[in-house]
Amino acid sequence: MTGDRPLRIALLTYKGNPFCGGQGVYVRHLSRELARLGHRVEVIGAQPYPVLDEDPDGRVVLTELPSLDLYRQPDPFRTPGRGEYRDWIDALEVGTMWTGGFPEPLTFSLRVRRHLAARRGQFDVVHDNQTLGYGLLGLDRIGFPLVTTIHHPITVDRRLELEAAADWKRRASVRRWYGFTRMQKRVATRLPSVLTVSGSSRQEIIDDLGVRPNRVHVVPIGADTELFSPDPAVPVVPGRIVTTSSADVPLKGLVYLVEALAKLRTEHPQAHLVVVGRRPEEGPVATALARFGLQDEDAVRFVKGISDAELVDLVRGAQIACVPSLYEGFSLPAAEAMATGTPLVATTGGAVPEVAGPDGETCLAVPPGDAQALAAALGRLLDDEELRRRLGAAGRERVLARFTWEQAARGTAEHYRAAIERRRRTLGAPRTPRPAPATAPPRQFT
Repeated sequence: MTGDRPLRIALLTYKGNPFCGGQGVYVRHLSRELARLGHRVEVIGAQPYPVLDEDPDGRVVLTELPSLDLYRQPDPFRTPGRGEYRDWIDALEVGTMWTGGFPEPLTFSLRVRRHLAARRGQFDVVHDNQTLGYGLLGLDRIGFPLVTTIHHPITVDRRLELEAAADWKRRASVRRWYGFTRMQKRVATRLPSVLTVSGSSRQEIIDDLGVRPNRVHVVPIGADTELFSPDPAVPVVPGRIVTTSSADVPLKGLVYLVEALAKLRTEHPQAHLVVVGRRPEEGPVATALARFGLQDEDAVRFVKGISDAELVDLVRGAQIACVPSLYEGFSLPAAEAMATGTPLVATTGGAVPEVAGPDGETCLAVPPGDAQALAAALGRLLDDEELRRRLGAAGRERVLARFTWEQAARGTAEHYRAAIERRRRTLGAPRTPRPAPATAPPRQFT
């Protein structure tokens, strides 16, 4: 039994940079809060490497397990030089890229299995952050109980991108890129313990990946409520709407928010959008900006590479925060905006309602993919200062009560201990004796 003693945790992430999406944010904040509870966390990650909070007691450390970093900027889809190849896993990584697939979940899992096999006995539990690669199967046989977080099935992203594909060539490309989801589904069905961040994601995991319901457990994540907090000293910019979009993909719904802004500005010319993310040079969002005449930064401005403090002040200074997503497994941007006391307009896509709460009480909710409804909700909030104040205050109270990283760490640690105990019982269970082989009765002689 592990009791309440501190645990030695290996936290795996094949992509860990907190500026590249929710998985990196998850690793950063969960590792910090687990350390505050007294546990020791070794984050094992590939490029882009995780950015972790400093821990004066050394309870959080980073081990770099490098890939070939084939998608790095400014030269994505690069061909490595001959001297960069180290082994057959590197060759597999390049070969999969050359055929239009995405190799990193598989190749990271193979590298991490090899790494952990050389470190038997050094960890009490391994926590995989949505790698779901073949290399993770059988970790129990080399001494490691395994817990896996699936934020949401990537099959959802695949489905939405196929629906948005303009022609058969694009659909073929999407299918090749998302070929790794077949592996993830096969691996997921064999996992003993899956954590996810919302009830909506839990149902998607059961339906899309075929995981048994009794193996999928909801542990909500949260906002850093010390960082994301109200500050009356930060001036609110009239007409500012802020949103986060880490990638120009259909799932994020940014194209509908651009269209909504165009509608909104006919009656609210001061309305403008600040997008936390990279400005796309081409694709649906770039096309929408051109179609509606919103290329000017006075209308839509993109910001990237900003510090945490700059991000918080950007959200604090907005009259409205908006989450226009068609689907979210949780929606950290919604929780973070609510934590600052900024009033929220959000869609009902995926798990967003579980985070944002009831329409008219903690947010204004609209159907996903409906630019007209988005424009109407944004206009209503811009016109009603009292409604903004009430929704902002109620939103922060909701986050404090339900969605903090300390709560997430405590819930996760409970599942670590359950996984350790389950493996202990399995190893300690006596074997059922095999029945004696049947034998023919002795022959009778007369």
